[in-house]
Amino acid sequence: MRRMGLLWVTVATVAIVGGCSKTQGTPPSSEQRDRPTAAVGSGGAGANLSDEEFVRDVALKNMAEIELSRLAAEKATSPDIKSFAQRMIDDHGAAGHNLETVVSGQRIEWPAQLDSKHRKTVDELAAKQGPDFDREYVKTMVEGHQDLTAKLESRLDVQSLADWKTAAAGRSDSKALPEPTTALRDAPVRPSRSDREITTKINQWAADTYPVAQKHLDSARALELATKRSTN
Repeated sequence: MRRMGLLWVTVATVAIVGGCSKTQGTPPSSEQRDRPTAAVGSGGAGANLSDEEFVRDVALKNMAEIELSRLAAEKATSPDIKSFAQRMIDDHGAAGHNLETVVSGQRIEWPAQLDSKHRKTVDELAAKQGPDFDREYVKTMVEGHQDLTAKLESRLDVQSLADWKTAAAGRSDSKALPEPTTALRDAPVRPSRSDREITTKINQWAADTYPVAQKHLDSARALELATKRSTN
């Protein structure tokens, strides 16, 4: 898959928001230890989110991508967009299931439905028809995946993320960016480290999801460019 350009990494230092006692040296209570905390990552859009906030945010984004893509699978006029939409349904469905499994049994609430912000986006797209629908759908996919990948980056090891982007950019220069799950093994994305087991698992999910989300973003950008060309 073609890359649309190298995205450079901005490194930010993120403090771990733990359930610490106000008195230095006093062990935290069991309630404080169980409280969701922020994870250390590379900064970006999700750098200051707690585990619970991060999970809720990406879960809602995942649900919205699926609902938007179900509309596109039915209403899009372009076969390429329909095919892309079905891939979004499959991939985001799997990613959402995996994340829900990771946090199962934890004190992290899983959203039951879309919030008002994402519902408005779905309703606005549903009102469009024909080429206008196609253009708005791919535009929404680009914006949504830009935000999603930025959130995921906050949970990744900084150096491995930089190495992955460098490798991806080199392949895009040769116009032969292969499947990320097979061809980028020389530059694996690693999760940011954490002393908390649940945070480590969430970070690993982000590392597993990131290459696929970037591939979605590249595909959405290519489709957006194609729709713009078709109207000129």
